[in-house]
Amino acid sequence: MKIKNVSIILAFLLICSGCSFNTSTIVSFFKKSPPVRSTPEGLYSRGTTEYQDSNYKKAREYYTRLKEEYPLHELAILAELGIADSLYSDKEYAEAELAYHDFTSLYPTNENIPYAFYQKGMCHYVQIGAIDRDQTETIKAKGDFERLVARFPQSKFSILAEKLIRECKLKLAEHEFYVGNLYFKMKKYAAALKRFEGITRDYAGVGLDLKVETYIAQTKVRIAEEEKEKKLKEEKEKAKAAKIKAKAEAKAKAKEASKP
Repeated sequence: MKIKNVSIILAFLLICSGCSFNTSTIVSFFKKSPPVRSTPEGLYSRGTTEYQDSNYKKAREYYTRLKEEYPLHELAILAELGIADSLYSDKEYAEAELAYHDFTSLYPTNENIPYAFYQKGMCHYVQIGAIDRDQTETIKAKGDFERLVARFPQSKFSILAEKLIRECKLKLAEHEFYVGNLYFKMKKYAAALKRFEGITRDYAGVGLDLKVETYIAQTKVRIAEEEKEKKLKEEKEKAKAAKIKAKAEAKAKAKEASKP
């Protein structure tokens, strides 16, 4: 009976393969993929392999199994970080940011905390848009990097963060200058001056100092010119009003004098 069953299987394989028969076909048919060992080490190893092969969703599955099946194992902590990394690499930045935040909250003394802080900032940094766009992500990235440097000044990730903090400041300064220049072109000089002076106050030394100082000087000249023009206009209006009043008074007196 067993021989008969095997013969049926072989006949089926011949039909499916267009009668092209070889021993490798039989081997591949009967060969089963070895199951993943349900051990912390096995699950973590398979998750890491899938991650390195850019199979991020599959990697998360193994890391999640490890976390759920062995929550007290030391590798479960690394699995938490692996889940966050896989989300980041899969460009699921909002979910990744939350996962890194949870890691820093759950394991505040873990040696990988500086890395988690750095990656949390990177979730925002990679989403920074052009200078004419909203800079909320820039502000958030800068804040995360600054907190990392403040808490772990000796970490290698703090060294990387300091460079990115400077880049964030430059981006914010460029955004402020872009808005200020728009106001300047629209002849809204008071609003423009407020933006330019804000750059000198908040983002000094990032590379825009000379440019901003030039625009501040030009803006103040335009404001002074506007004030002068406004004053001259007011004086002309006062003189005109006084002339009209004098003319009206003279007319009234003449009318009064003509009465019998």
